[in-house]
Order: sequence, then C-alpha cells, then structure tokens
Amino acid sequence: MTDDPRALLRALYDAAVARAQPSQVMQPFLPAPPDATRGRTVVLGAGKAGGAMAAALDALWPRDAPLSGLVVTRYGHLPPALRQQPGRIEVVEASHPVPDAAGERAAQRIVELTRGLTEHDLVLCLISGGGSALLSLPAGGLTLADKQQINQALLASGAAIDEMNCVRKHLSAIKGGRLAARCAPARVVTLLISDVPGDDPSIIASGPTVPDASTCADALRILARYRISIPAAAQAGLDSGAFETPKPGDAVFRGHSVHVIATPQQSLEAAAALARERGLDAHILSDEIEGESREVGKVHAALARAVRRRDQPFAKPCVILSGGETTVTVRAGAGRTGRGGRASEFLLGCAVALQGEPGVWVLAADTDGIDGIEHNAGAIVTPDTLARGVALGLKAADHLDRHDAFSFFEPLGDLVVTGPTLTNVNDFRALLIV
Repeated sequence: MTDDPRALLRALYDAAVARAQPSQVMQPFLPAPPDATRGRTVVLGAGKAGGAMAAALDALWPRDAPLSGLVVTRYGHLPPALRQQPGRIEVVEASHPVPDAAGERAAQRIVELTRGLTEHDLVLCLISGGGSALLSLPAGGLTLADKQQINQALLASGAAIDEMNCVRKHLSAIKGGRLAARCAPARVVTLLISDVPGDDPSIIASGPTVPDASTCADALRILARYRISIPAAAQAGLDSGAFETPKPGDAVFRGHSVHVIATPQQSLEAAAALARERGLDAHILSDEIEGESREVGKVHAALARAVRRRDQPFAKPCVILSGGETTVTVRAGAGRTGRGGRASEFLLGCAVALQGEPGVWVLAADTDGIDGIEHNAGAIVTPDTLARGVALGLKAADHLDRHDAFSFFEPLGDLVVTGPTLTNVNDFRALLIV
C-alpha cells in the first residue's frame, strides 16, 4: 500500500518508461557485424526514440567494427550525451507531429545513403513511433506543403493510427516498405519500438522497411470516410495505383528480419510488477485500447466506480492499467479549441465522469513525455480535482468541450512533466482504487 497515491502513480509510469529504454532492450536483437573487408554496416532510422536507439546501438556495437549512418528524431529528443559528444551515427532533429523541411532533408539524405549498397552490406534500421512525420519524403508530384496539410487534417479527424499511416504510406516516397526496396540488395535488419495497438510492424512509423498489405484504394476510402480533400496529384496517384507500395512476398524483402524490441504490453507488465511489489493487486485491461479519449475516460471511470463501490470486477485496493492509442476529434462548432493532448483529454473526461469519487486517483501520460504538442507528459486526477477546479473558477465540462484540458490541469498543479523520455510505447494509464 501507499500513503502517497501521486508518488505511486508516478513510480508506475516511470517503471513503464524504463522498460522501453533502448539501452535496456536492444542487445539480444543485434546481428553480428559483416566481414569488414567485404561489407559495411549502415544505420538508418526515424522516430521519437531514434536518438536513444542510435546511442544504444553505438555503445553496444563493437568498437573495431565500422559503423555509420543517419537517424532523425523529434526536436528536443536528442540524448544530452549525444549532443555533447556525437557518436558514430549522425542524429538530426525534425518536426513532429506535422512534418517540416528538416525532416524532408533528412529523408532525402537517408535515401542517398542507400545508393551503392551491395549484398555484402548490412543495413540496421532503427524505427520507432513518430517516424511517419519525421521521415517525410513526398511521393512524385506532391510537395511538403501538401503533406503538411493532409497530415494536419488527419490529426484533427479522429482517424485511428492505422488509418492515418495507410494514407501516409501511399503518399510517401520512402514509407510503406519503400526504404527497404531502396536498400536492395543489402541485408536489412529492422529494430522496432512499438507505439501502435497490436505492434504491427507495418503500422509503426508507417513501416518504411516492411511489406504493406494496404492499398491505394484503402487510402482513398479512409480519405473519403473523414472527408479529407487532397491535391489533384495525390488523387491521380491513388486513383491510378501509381502510388502503390511493395507487398508481402515481394523479392525486395528476401533475407530481411524484423524485431520488435519494446512493446506497450511489456511496459504495462513492468508497472504491474512494481504495483505488486508495493502490496497492491494489479490488473492490465489491454495494451490496445482505442477510441475517443474522453469516451475512453468515461469507461475507465465507470470501471473505477464499480471497483470502489462493489469490489467488481476487481477487489480494492488495486491498480488498473491500460495502454493503446486514443484519439481526439476536434468537433465542428466547438468554438475556440484549447491546449491539450490525448492523455489530458482522457483525464478530463474521466474526472467529469467520476464526479469526485472518493478513493480514486488516475494518471495518464504519453510514454514519450509529450502529450500532444505541450510540454507535459500527462496529468493526474485526484478525488478533489473537480472541487479544486471550481475553487479556481474552472469548469471541467467547459474545458472538455473546447479540448482545453491542459489549461484545466495546469493551474491545479496536476500536470505530469518529465521532458522527453527518449522512448515511445504510447499511452499509459493507471487507476489506483483504495
């Protein structure tokens, strides 16, 4: 048990993040270096964990084995040690969640590094969540501005991550297996940190090195479903099939291997283990929960009330954990939208539904340390959250209506601020019921 619910919830989050650190999980998946007299090892990669993955690989790779390459990560996600003393792998920074020119330049440089590869070379691809935006190289006829507009529309639409990445793949010159195709005939080993429900390698960062079973027709259906307009060049490329991706069974993937080295489930299990060490029963709902953040918050609140009042379906005291990737649909007519990401909107929906239920504390945070585009990872809900808000003149329901959860939790002092964690296994949620 604990006398400090806040500290316990933060410790559970920290345990989940620690379990996904590249330095802790990478070594068992590394191949042997190629014969240096015949081949070389080239490292390519993208994602929020890209800098930490590059640093871990550099530290683990034999010092006498040649190693070079380029990895792109999000602004502010470069490990401090690499900033002070760069390693053998160059790491550059670019924008997320909307791509920018720096990401486009990095993608073009990565493509250039694939030229001249032979069957004696080894390509190590370090891929993690966020790579879709960071590795931005528009398909023929499209511009970066086109990609930015489509990406912003997808982010506001409420589309699930697999839907967004289906569209991104088919409008890219590097994602959806195309990077692997460019590496032929070299051997490619992909190391992945999963931030997607189900840990599907073809969805993580839009699968730049793995086959893509989705089609141009799928991308068109998704765009139509969410009423997203696209430039004429994009429409033509999708309609004609010119933007189709390499499929399973394609010879370009022969001899390649893919390893998921860290997953949301593993992080939830690490948090559960710590809760049990502290004398609490721990239950993992799922690592694949999706849906509207506020609605998922309501469901979690209903579960917490059932446990608190009736010891169903779990007996209190206990901790309930969940992960996945929820979405925030910016509703038409919502007026001026505010500040906040998936985790904080989940929490505000949860707090409104709990209505001050005694004995319930909730933490939700993104494991990359950044909730949306704010500086916080997430926040914490306590039994007196709504009452403290009212005392400050804050109406939770109003903040929820305008997607302004950050501005609700910040004055309360309830934000969870970690800075970039240098990894990313998506949403983390923990409910403590006593």
